[in-house]
Amino acid sequence: MYTFSSRLKTFAIILMVLGSLGIVYGFLMAPKTTADVEAILEKEAAEHHGSHAASETHTTNVGTHAKAQEHSEAGHSVPKQASADTIHHTDTSAVASSSDTVHARIVSATHKADALKKTDAGHSGHDAHGDHEKHLEHVLHQMQNKPWAALYVACIFIMLLSLGVLVFYAIQQVAQAGWSPVLFRVMQGITSYLPIGSVIFFILLILSGMHFNHLFVWMADGVGEVGHENYDHLVANKLGYLNVPFWLGRAALFLVGWSVYQYFSRKNCLLQDDANDNLYYKKNFNISAMFLVFFIVSESIMSWDWIMSVDPHWYSTLFGWYVFASFFVSGITTITLVTLYLKSRGFLEYVNTSHIHDLAKFMFGISVFWTYLWFSQFMLIWYSNIPEEVTYFITRIENYNLPFFGMIVMNFVFPVLILINTDFKRLTWILVMAGTVILLGHYVDFFMMIMPATVGDRWFIGVSEIGSLLFFIGLFILVVFTALTKSPLLPKRNPLIEESKHFHY
Repeated sequence: MYTFSSRLKTFAIILMVLGSLGIVYGFLMAPKTTADVEAILEKEAAEHHGSHAASETHTTNVGTHAKAQEHSEAGHSVPKQASADTIHHTDTSAVASSSDTVHARIVSATHKADALKKTDAGHSGHDAHGDHEKHLEHVLHQMQNKPWAALYVACIFIMLLSLGVLVFYAIQQVAQAGWSPVLFRVMQGITSYLPIGSVIFFILLILSGMHFNHLFVWMADGVGEVGHENYDHLVANKLGYLNVPFWLGRAALFLVGWSVYQYFSRKNCLLQDDANDNLYYKKNFNISAMFLVFFIVSESIMSWDWIMSVDPHWYSTLFGWYVFASFFVSGITTITLVTLYLKSRGFLEYVNTSHIHDLAKFMFGISVFWTYLWFSQFMLIWYSNIPEEVTYFITRIENYNLPFFGMIVMNFVFPVLILINTDFKRLTWILVMAGTVILLGHYVDFFMMIMPATVGDRWFIGVSEIGSLLFFIGLFILVVFTALTKSPLLPKRNPLIEESKHFHY
């Protein structure tokens, strides 16, 4: 029997405490009014202009001072106002052409402030003031969304990770795989997080439906009412499907269905240990087959409801498979890391390098599968260049350049270069390193799916994101390793257990 070490338990609790503090801090620091937003934008504008003025001064001293002096000596005088206008024009053009999102949004905020000043001077007063207020309200919603979105990304990623393990376990049952039964209790321990993670996630969905946040724009008041300022004809046509009661009903059905299978599959596996025949093994085969059919349908709908609908103007027919590949490889990677940890503590005596090698092959193969889906989705949309589709990638390339391309390196280039080597698939430190990068890379993948539509260019990896991730990692460790203490780590009466114990190639 496995015993949960006090050091690991303390570590998990510390992560949860630190994460909770980070989550609370993120909500407390979010602006409460448009006046707070205006103050933040003015501060950013002042900092930007200060740094840019210093940069302009340095450039002038190095590159243009001699030329200006020649013009002065030749008797050509430049009016001060014209010179200032030229510098302002150069400044604005340079910033607008830059891919740096911070500069871009500061320039945007400055333009809005200038528009308001012109309003006070009598230029298009009412309209400009209204546009400015709408802009401030929009930025307010983005900033208020940031801690909510950080919490949402971490919550859904860890929950779906455990779902990925559950699917892998069901596949092993239906395939009657002979190599994997010695790993079943590890898989069952990881999937024990799913019911708890589902409850937390469903609470987040309820809070979104009650308008505690603005993560889902289709929930906005008046979005389907013709003549309302929030009216959106594209969203209005989808409200028969995208409405809160139906949306929450589907979520409850999926979460309960997955958790019910998790409960009975584990129960049957434990009962099989004390059985005199293979009755419970056969039951697990039957319910696993039914679960996989249910999962295939529910996973696609889930990806539309919980991820793609944050941007209801955009859609992709590959999206369900893409999301599945991301959390499936994350789940297999987690099985590998937990197995390696338990092996290092002297448990799982029948797990050998061949089992580890097989897990690493799945990590490698599904990473390639994820990349195939990512490229297929990207290439088709980018090549067709349909505005309402390609804007999804343009937004991410322009405003999320580093994480967008960074996740491709973390999720494809790195694991393929490392895990393509057969010998590396058997080395613990290599697998720990590769697994850590893969998990972080797919967290960034979920970050990229959700953040651009919820916070726009007001993103950065800060206290809210780190705190949310730490909290759910701590909770995951606490739940999973507690579950592992509840039963023997070896399923004794599984019909294929002897084959699994002597698995070598």
